[in-house]
Amino acid sequence: MKKDIHPQYYDNAVVKCACGNTWLTGSTQRELRTELCSACHPFFTGEQRIVDTAGQVERYMRRLEQFEEKRQIVEARMAKEEAERKRREAAIAAAAEAERARQSAVAQAEDLTEIEE
Repeated sequence: MKKDIHPQYYDNAVVKCACGNTWLTGSTQRELRTELCSACHPFFTGEQRIVDTAGQVERYMRRLEQFEEKRQIVEARMAKEEAERKRREAAIAAAAEAERARQSAVAQAEDLTEIEE
């Protein structure tokens, strides 16, 4: 290797995490700082941590709320249409029953007129 072109190498460089965890490693810098380590990373801890980048989480939550509101409106409209359909079916069934009763009454009246004659 050429001399005087390589950076200084520190065998005992200290790495400090934002959570307070520290450990030693080899590096060309005497001290390193990091935001996440294996002690605090959500993958290793099993925690759910939301890191909001430029309001993306808030924007997502707003869209989710809007979707939920639209879903509720659609469900209410579908329930109203279903109730209207059932009401129409009940009215048709009642009209059919009334027509059968009328035809039965007419048939009985015809039978009575035939018997009397």
